Amino acid sequence: MVNSRTTVAALLMVLSVSACASTKKLDTFDLSSASPSVTSSKKQGRQILIAAPSALKALDGENVVVRSGPNSISFLKGAQWADRLPNIVQSRLAQAFESTGRLGGVGRPGDGLAIDYQVISEIRTFNIDASAGETGVVEIAIKILNDKNGTVRASRVFRSTSPVGGTGNASYIAALDRAFDNATSEIVTWTLSVI
Repeated sequence: MVNSRTTVAALLMVLSVSACASTKKLDTFDLSSASPSVTSSKKQGRQILIAAPSALKALDGENVVVRSGPNSISFLKGAQWADRLPNIVQSRLAQAFESTGRLGGVGRPGDGLAIDYQVISEIRTFNIDASAGETGVVEIAIKILNDKNGTVRASRVFRSTSPVGGTGNASYIAALDRAFDNATSEIVTWTLSVI
């Protein structure tokens, strides 16, 4: 009886040590918040809601996508986003709109705002394109929905690219961050001109 307990205890110790040895720490990344320079007039009292972006399953998680061909994707080894990518994009879009100081309010679902417009987004591309050089590519489709009558005021697709300037995970993320920053600035400027 004592011998079998000793064997089980030794086996558990070996399994826990091997599990610790095989667990590698991933580099965890976030996106910076864009500070667009906007020249449009203040939208007196207008309030907008930044809806949660939709995305295909490969983009709706914490993995950083690498596209090696038109129909081939993989994930950046040893790297992850700090949260689900749509959550990060939603948060950074809200911050970018807030930083303009041009709106009466910016919120997300559940914030309790009496909103005038919804900014509905779809993340279509958010990856490193390794098929022809290494480039960060971000493509986001935006619809501006009038919340009072349910009609789409305007829609547009925003695409931005930025070359990877170095090696390693931080260089890949920096390229994606620059592309996202450019797309976000365009999204904010265009949205404010539409509403």
